[in-house]
Amino acid sequence: MSDSAPDLLQRKIIHIDMDAFFASVEQRDFPELRGKPVAVGGSSKRGVVAAASYEARKYGVRSAMPSVTAKRRCPDLIFVKHRFDVYREVSQQIRAIFRMHSDLVEPLSLDEAYIDVTEDKMGIGNATRIAEMIRAEIRKQTGLTASAGVSYNKFIAKIASDQNKPDGICVIKPHQGADFVAQLPVRRFFGVGPKTAERMAKLGIHTGADLRAQSQEFLRQHFGKSAGYLFRASRGVDHREVRAHRIRKSVGGERTYGDDLVSDTDLQDALEHIIDIVWNSIEKCEARGRTVTLKAKYADFRQVTRSQSVDHYVADKAEFARLGRDLLASIMPVENGVRLLGLTLANLEGAEASGEETSEHMEQQAFEF
Repeated sequence: MSDSAPDLLQRKIIHIDMDAFFASVEQRDFPELRGKPVAVGGSSKRGVVAAASYEARKYGVRSAMPSVTAKRRCPDLIFVKHRFDVYREVSQQIRAIFRMHSDLVEPLSLDEAYIDVTEDKMGIGNATRIAEMIRAEIRKQTGLTASAGVSYNKFIAKIASDQNKPDGICVIKPHQGADFVAQLPVRRFFGVGPKTAERMAKLGIHTGADLRAQSQEFLRQHFGKSAGYLFRASRGVDHREVRAHRIRKSVGGERTYGDDLVSDTDLQDALEHIIDIVWNSIEKCEARGRTVTLKAKYADFRQVTRSQSVDHYVADKAEFARLGRDLLASIMPVENGVRLLGLTLANLEGAEASGEETSEHMEQQAFEF
């Protein structure tokens, strides 16, 4: 990591991502599941896959997928109920390993984190060696495997950790960053979901190199507030620091439907699906919040939001679901149909102490599925 890139702020950052974490814990604890396609989540009609083993992924089973779809793709799929207490316990073990090397540890969820080892506590001085030590210690203490990305910034380190999964490592040095990003499909950029990727394709933008060829003004015209991020990221630039006490702004998810939802029953069924997926994300992030917000975009592209706050942290999935259903009821019946539906938990624990909510200090976890 000693190669220089004069226009970039030099750091040594590791992104660790556990391999199929929830499913791997289940296979570790229950030997009869090893080598078999396993999905953590509910197997009911409205169930959702929270995590899938690599054996299941070979059949196209993915997290956030409806359980009925997963079962259709993999008839031998074995569903197991989640055990978040166990996952949290293992996550604490893993984080303790990270902190042996640095106090600058920024967890993103139970199974992944950034670690800034620019000044590592053991004085090793080599980020690649530290990443290998971390992976070896995780295997020794937990019996699980982890993949690592090593680079000079958070954006590239996170993408690199996915390059050689499972149980792999990818190192991108400063002089390699721009070329590495150039060959990436735009879908690999954080925040570029299927719909945004589709819009980019219509503009002839398919890779990081295509993005880099655009002016910032062009990107601002077509992608609004994301323009600055896309402009920098396409050049391998990301000056965000690893924050040991990162404050999350909200956790949520939304879905765009191929056919507009019109009937009350269709809307209610769609919401139940979103509740399952978002609550899985909330538990994975260990988030606690007081405000639930429903977002709906109608067939004519008009958008409405409805929010409800409580004077305590939302206690559990049942309360989260109840608040979401109440918000949906407030916009029914619909006349023109709904093309997008989303649900978010906000006003999270710790956010009140941050004062002004700036993008530099607060991050939002949301996803499109």
